[in-house]
Amino acid sequence: MTEQEIQRVLVVAAHPDDADIGCGGTMAKWARQGKEITYLICTRGDKGSSDPDMTSERLADIRTGEQRSAAATLGVREVRFLDGRDGELELTLELRKTMAEMVRRYRPDVIFTHDASVHMYDRGNLNHPDHRVVGTTVLDVVYPISRDALHYPEQLAQGLRPHEVHEVYLFMANQPNMAFDISSTIELKVEALRCHKSQFPDGEWVDTWMRQRCQEVGVVHAMAYAENFRHVITR
Repeated sequence: MTEQEIQRVLVVAAHPDDADIGCGGTMAKWARQGKEITYLICTRGDKGSSDPDMTSERLADIRTGEQRSAAATLGVREVRFLDGRDGELELTLELRKTMAEMVRRYRPDVIFTHDASVHMYDRGNLNHPDHRVVGTTVLDVVYPISRDALHYPEQLAQGLRPHEVHEVYLFMANQPNMAFDISSTIELKVEALRCHKSQFPDGEWVDTWMRQRCQEVGVVHAMAYAENFRHVITR
């Protein structure tokens, strides 16, 4: 599909802030164009703190609010949480079933999610195990489970018809093969990341880090700022 043809987008991420880091600039640009964007966050990030006085329950509440604020900044239509436990996601049939339900419910033209193809991403940083689980599950569901009517007939009984997604964009990819220009929305991307204060308490550092990162991607593609992805065609 061309960028203009895309109207419904589902972003599936493991934790609050993953989607904004991976594709926030593109989502802000597309929201401005009137596309319907939904965030599906598989956990509430309840382990992401080194504060000895923090509790998982309190952190989950904090990060839920941060994600909703960030999404509102970008123009994301809806944020939905699956309430998995941070660091405990597994490749299960139950998660696959839930993901199929979400794809059939939101019926996206394209999906953005984690690159789970390898254990490393972006300059040698370790890839979180939850990222690998989410990325793998999404691809397993897209081809062929969400499209085939004999999978989960109880969903069909609920009115959730099979849905075929032909294109997936993997963020934080080891081998990106395309990029979107986010020069017009880099400010919104940075502002969204500043909402995640529990993870990025130093707003100035976030600003510098993200601008530099997106500039480096942009140079490769003759753009001022860009986000890159592994574009996967499923048909």
